[in-house]
Amino acid sequence: MSTHSDRIVTAARGWIGTPYRHQASCRGAGTDCLGLLRGVWREVLGHEPERPPAYSMDWSEPSRDEVLWRAAQRHLQPKPVNNAAPGDVLLFRMRDGAVAKHLGVAGRVGAAATFIHAYSGHAVVESPLTPPWARRIVARFSFPEEG
Repeated sequence: MSTHSDRIVTAARGWIGTPYRHQASCRGAGTDCLGLLRGVWREVLGHEPERPPAYSMDWSEPSRDEVLWRAAQRHLQPKPVNNAAPGDVLLFRMRDGAVAKHLGVAGRVGAAATFIHAYSGHAVVESPLTPPWARRIVARFSFPEEG
């Protein structure tokens, strides 16, 4: 019997290879990191709770507004950053002092930790959660059990 976190990871891995497309959320056709999370939500939980407004690649950096973090807090369950589990949503700050603007789904945890994410200039990939990536995590969430 698969667990909720297994379903999240399986759904996210189903997007691997989907090309990166800013503001898109269509498995196989194109997605960005938020679109990946939206697609996983639809596959596992059903109807999305909120449609995001149009957003720029800079994710509100000039205004220093943590738009993505607030949206995650509205719809996901906050967790301690160091309490890792497969299927967790990871929120990254790409530079010190910048707004948090990258998302991924934890694939494996432990010594060989990975995360699934849509990476600009690439596609949806499962990457090792190396120390440089791990240092950028500013928040960790879990998907709710029901949408």
